[in-house]
Amino acid sequence: MGSRGALPKDALTRAPSPARDAVVAGALLALLLAWDASAADLALARGFGDAHGFAARDSFWAGTLLHSGGRVLAWLLALVLIATALVTPRRPARGPGRAERVAWLAVILLCGVAVPWLKRYSATSCPWDLAEFGGVARYVSHWHLGQPDGGGGHCFPSGHAVAAFAFLGMHFQWRRHDPARARGWLAAVLGVGVLFGIGQLARGAHYPSHTMWSAWLCWAICLGADALGHVARRRRPARLPAGSA
Repeated sequence: MGSRGALPKDALTRAPSPARDAVVAGALLALLLAWDASAADLALARGFGDAHGFAARDSFWAGTLLHSGGRVLAWLLALVLIATALVTPRRPARGPGRAERVAWLAVILLCGVAVPWLKRYSATSCPWDLAEFGGVARYVSHWHLGQPDGGGGHCFPSGHAVAAFAFLGMHFQWRRHDPARARGWLAAVLGVGVLFGIGQLARGAHYPSHTMWSAWLCWAICLGADALGHVARRRRPARLPAGSA
């Protein structure tokens, strides 16, 4: 066959392999565990709060702009992505098709449900619940599973951070098709997620590790979904261009 019948370069070769993804996820997990072992959470919380509580708890920049406004931004972005998926052709000339976009929307939704579900069953209380910040709880590591700290609990991991980190799925959606756009999504999502985390730390709503774990969990969910997609693409018969037989 001539060059007309040659298959176009498979996008699979342009994307990171599941094995390399697993190594990166493992390295990030090790760093996160090291952070937990450092006990830096409480030290940073003390930089924003005292016996009178957290001054930024009801502030405009942290309480209204980053917390309430962040939720609105997430919903608006989700609606834009849904609309985009609905108008995208099944097999566009470039970029992800409708089915792939819908699949990654489902992954984003899964992130948005899974992390808050874990938070619902957590015994860890928020920083503002601690006695040294005007509350009633004592500090107990979130690794002491099921051990009450005297506060309200249900504060680990950060549910609000998922309003940003759930959209890590957009990085994975694009990285086989347009690596530059994928990197742009990655930088934007991580940047907004960090801002949300800083706002919640300043309010006394979460420790830094709560935000970090939300990011890692969303990343892991996306990795799992991408690995499943990788396997499915490997098993899918390649389509030859018309007239190439």
